[in-house]
Amino acid sequence: MTVFDRIAELALRRARLVLTLSVVAVVAMGAIGFGAFGKLLGGGFEDPNAPSTQAQELIDEKFGGESNLVLLVRPDDGAVGSPAAERSGRALTAQLKGEPTVSNVISYWDSGAAALTSRDGDEALVLAHVKGDDTEQGDNAEALIDEYTGDKNGLTVQAGGTAAVSDEVPAQVAKDLALAETIAVPLILVLLVLAFGSIIAALLPLVIGLIAIAGTFAQLYVLGSLTSVSVFSINLTTALGLGLGIDYALLLVSRFREHLAEGADVPDALRRTVRTAGRTITFSAATVAAALAALLIFPQFFLRSFAYAGIGVVAIAAISALLVIPALLAVLGHRVNRGRLPWAKTVQSAEAPLWGRLARTVMRRPALTALPVLAVLLLAASPLLGVAFGTPDERVLPESAQSRQVATAVQNNFTGSDESAVQIVTTGPVAPAALGSYATELSRLDDTVRVETSTGTYSEGQSSPPGPANAALARPDAQRITLITDLTPKSGAAQDLVEDVRAVDPPAGTETLVGGTDARLVDSKDSIADRLPAAIGLVAGTTFVILFLFTGSVVQPLRALVLNAVSLTAAIGVMVWIFQDGHLSSLLGFTPQPMDTSMTVLMFCIAFGLSMDYEVFLTSRIKELHDAGADTRTAVTEGLSHTGRIVTMAAGLLAVSFFAFGTANVSFIQMFGLGSGLAILIDAVAVRGVLVPAAMRLLGRTAWYAPEPLRRLHRRLGVSEGEPAPARTPAKV
Repeated sequence: MTVFDRIAELALRRARLVLTLSVVAVVAMGAIGFGAFGKLLGGGFEDPNAPSTQAQELIDEKFGGESNLVLLVRPDDGAVGSPAAERSGRALTAQLKGEPTVSNVISYWDSGAAALTSRDGDEALVLAHVKGDDTEQGDNAEALIDEYTGDKNGLTVQAGGTAAVSDEVPAQVAKDLALAETIAVPLILVLLVLAFGSIIAALLPLVIGLIAIAGTFAQLYVLGSLTSVSVFSINLTTALGLGLGIDYALLLVSRFREHLAEGADVPDALRRTVRTAGRTITFSAATVAAALAALLIFPQFFLRSFAYAGIGVVAIAAISALLVIPALLAVLGHRVNRGRLPWAKTVQSAEAPLWGRLARTVMRRPALTALPVLAVLLLAASPLLGVAFGTPDERVLPESAQSRQVATAVQNNFTGSDESAVQIVTTGPVAPAALGSYATELSRLDDTVRVETSTGTYSEGQSSPPGPANAALARPDAQRITLITDLTPKSGAAQDLVEDVRAVDPPAGTETLVGGTDARLVDSKDSIADRLPAAIGLVAGTTFVILFLFTGSVVQPLRALVLNAVSLTAAIGVMVWIFQDGHLSSLLGFTPQPMDTSMTVLMFCIAFGLSMDYEVFLTSRIKELHDAGADTRTAVTEGLSHTGRIVTMAAGLLAVSFFAFGTANVSFIQMFGLGSGLAILIDAVAVRGVLVPAAMRLLGRTAWYAPEPLRRLHRRLGVSEGEPAPARTPAKV
């Protein structure tokens, strides 16, 4: 007796016990998951071992930290040098210096530095470093922003900087998540009712989706208590939990109703359903988990947290579907078809004639039907030729966001500030003469406004004596050098300047670490690029092994990998066209910018895993028919006819779950939701409907080829989909 047989018997004999324990588990998961948001972190986009990260840690340790909070101050009387503004500005600065959660407060009213006042003299800056790790820094920044922004004694104060962005983005994500689920869940329920034609049958997949969401939040609470988990993982795991829970339940309910319609009694229908669909769900979950596991290769906890959380939610969705749905079906029996809509059939037919006709057309003329589809997908992928990558900043927020308004004002109205500077720190002591020579060489680099060191300020090779603030840049065992530039942060020129700085020989007897916003971007891109081949290899390798064990063929996994690559590049290409090139920006309300490196990698892994999800759905039926003696043409045509409706229903429902994030006000969440949803639809319609039948027709018997040693291995280790279907009348390949 297999594990799936045992699950079916458990459902038949102890259904009410299983359901009671499931309710208890859901209540417990809901109680645990209630505090999930308090455990999750913003940020996590940097490689902890990168030079820029090491520079930031050294500056935090020895110099009190980089400026990450920017207070933009506008006097009500319009002049930062007026007596009233002077008094209020000094009071504000003194109060901020007294806060135990900040250090390195630099104010225009203390230093009088020209860089800290706007060109028109109407605005001034107060810079500070917010202390703490990722969790503490977020809480500290939130409290400071609440305390210091708004109308303050004749001053209007707004907060910006990375600390403010890190405070605003998670708050916006939480709002976006609530809106997305408010849209997705009712819409999915309506679509399920229309698809099944029965209210009872439609509710069952939604039950599993909601269980998966409850499990997701509980899982995130536990994971967040043990390791660093990104707050953005909530969006993925909620959409994935809802979508996969519905997908797996949809397959089970559809198979059960199909067997009942064929005349089977309830126990026999349930056993056959769990035995066949259970194996499909298990392999499907394994392929999605394998794709997500590739994210563990990357050092950024933003990406790693999606692997932790994503693998868990896939397991929750699959296990809950395999245990709860059979128990519900055992209790309901034929009542699963109750609540039938007046115009609906009692049970939807197992076959979808439209998909069967499409498959037959493609199989007759594979090249004629596949080439136009391939041409369209390649055209959609073409924007990838001009793709550029970046990391999130204040531009991911809407223009109404406070931190974004501050960043825009600093960029347009000021001559450069420490908050966007290139930060350089030495790993040892430096003689004044050597430090001066190094700073002089740095000041001659293109696009450098000035270089601040403990020995003075340098500009275009000329030096000026140090002021009171310069002394803070020296320590007995380290020196801090601040290079101010007027380049747009994260631009190509700004990244080139980082490389130029790193190419300058350090002072004799020490090494330098280069940090700052642009250096972190350069290092993040390099870190991901270095590990991307290994991640792709892991995804491809594990997928190949899983599909080989499922099909016994070495050609089928290769065919699946190639077709998935085509659909993925098309979906990502469209996202480049929209979010980088700016098409539809006015409609969707975002600012065009380079593709977010981490989110693009994440979208690739998620979309790849979900594509393989539907690959398993379709291949399971094709293999079932092939094992029963059908030739390739018949197996593909009948397999698509039987699975076309389920695949398109599942894909449509999962796409709705992702498309709901298109309403988000954080642009990279929009990109992820729309890109993942589009990839799912392309795969379900263009790939499963046209390219798979065409490829199978062209491959013929070769589609099932494996070398004899691997055949023997498959006979020992491989798993068949289940009981064979009756063979159809063979047709010539």
